[in-house]
Amino acid sequence: MSDVPSDLKYLETHQWVRVDENGLATVGITDFAQQQLGDVVYIGVPELGATVTGGEEAGVAESVKSASDVFSPVTGEVVEINELLEDEPEKVNEDPYGEGWLFRVKMTDDGELDGPDGCRHLQRPGRSGVTILYEFPGVIPPQRRRAPSAGRPLVGLQ
Repeated sequence: MSDVPSDLKYLETHQWVRVDENGLATVGITDFAQQQLGDVVYIGVPELGATVTGGEEAGVAESVKSASDVFSPVTGEVVEINELLEDEPEKVNEDPYGEGWLFRVKMTDDGELDGPDGCRHLQRPGRSGVTILYEFPGVIPPQRRRAPSAGRPLVGLQ
């Protein structure tokens, strides 16, 4: 299994989020995702000042063999993008949890990821050897649009 830092929260779609004490959320893709993509050649991120919504598409990661949507784990205003990735998208492959981060969001609700009104606690196996910890209620991922109770889960270590 790939390296999975325990201080992050993860979307089932293999994006991660790290929230600091000021409610600033840094978003990236997991080591597993970059391995599956292969050599990343382009990263599309939201524009500065754009509003992103938790569980919804916010960008794209393109490699020599495929492209994958990037989803935002949180809702808020994009306050910073990783400009390094414009010239060096391979940083996502080299250091997905460090220099390969994608964008930062000033969250509109600091408790979105763990508050009683935001996400609910789940206990079921997830992909890549992780356990799903949180789910966005009412958000249905593309692969499960026919399942009315499915959501876009966040995952963490087992």
